[in-house]
Amino acid sequence: MLGLVLKGCAIGFSIAMPVGPIGILCIRHSLNRGMSYGIVSGMGAAFADAIFGAIAGLGVSAISNLMMTHSLWLQLIGALFLCFLGYTNYRAKPQPVTELAQKSRLFNTFMTTFFLTLTNPLTILSFAGIYAGLGIGLEDQEMLSVVILTLGVFLGSALWWLFLSWGASHLGKKVNLKNSAIFNKISGAVIFGFGVVAFGVVLKNFMPF
Repeated sequence: MLGLVLKGCAIGFSIAMPVGPIGILCIRHSLNRGMSYGIVSGMGAAFADAIFGAIAGLGVSAISNLMMTHSLWLQLIGALFLCFLGYTNYRAKPQPVTELAQKSRLFNTFMTTFFLTLTNPLTILSFAGIYAGLGIGLEDQEMLSVVILTLGVFLGSALWWLFLSWGASHLGKKVNLKNSAIFNKISGAVIFGFGVVAFGVVLKNFMPF
């Protein structure tokens, strides 16, 4: 059981670690709003990773096949959402932390990254590949093993987001509002760029040349 937890932690950490649009959002929240918002942002991605890990571990082919069948539409929605987030982040004006704390909603922050992560069904293939490479096969094991491995995936992913949020929030304490405005534009442009690239990939798959 301990081995499954450690394997799950390693998998969750490695899946979460590559810096993409979710990482940029987490850093931005931590810089502008504080560590709590960065952690909540990361937890949204961690929960989605745990769901994908559970689906891959359980071998729930019906769900995974359904998501892969509609993967282009899911990726299209995710690409458009990334473009929207990039635009809004670029246009966002820094505000004092007290005002942000009053106007922001932790639930919305959580759901944003949760939704973005779920719109990338290819993550299931990543989990399946890693599980196969590590020789993890849960089809003949008890449900408890699946739960423990999934918990490990969540803990590993959450550990990465906790580390990233902690580092960004400490950096944010040294960033004034002027520098924050610059980061808003940089992060917005980067996230919008991710959205454009994702949209291009979807368009290429829809209309292969």
